[in-house]
Amino acid sequence: MKLAFLVYHDILDTRVSKMLETCGVDFYTKWEQVTGKGHQTDPHLGTRVYPGYNSVRMIAFAQDKMLEGLIEKIKVINLDVHRDDDKIRLFVMPLERII
Repeated sequence: MKLAFLVYHDILDTRVSKMLETCGVDFYTKWEQVTGKGHQTDPHLGTRVYPGYNSVRMIAFAQDKMLEGLIEKIKVINLDVHRDDDKIRLFVMPLERII
């Protein structure tokens, strides 16, 4: 089992929703208006100087097959992205238990 955090610029929300639907992922916890800065990217702090926000979706995967499908979709979408700031990020870690 794996726990994944999908982090993306909030302007990509519709595209991310469609991607998850295509992958059969209809379960997640979503955080909106998340601020932060990625490695070698501009900050998204919701200010005049650093506009925009991120969104985060936490997804618990009981089977790796569905996660692998999502990873492949993210890779394809990110190929068309010119700026690193606009790429979808996925952080994956082991998940011991879902209750």
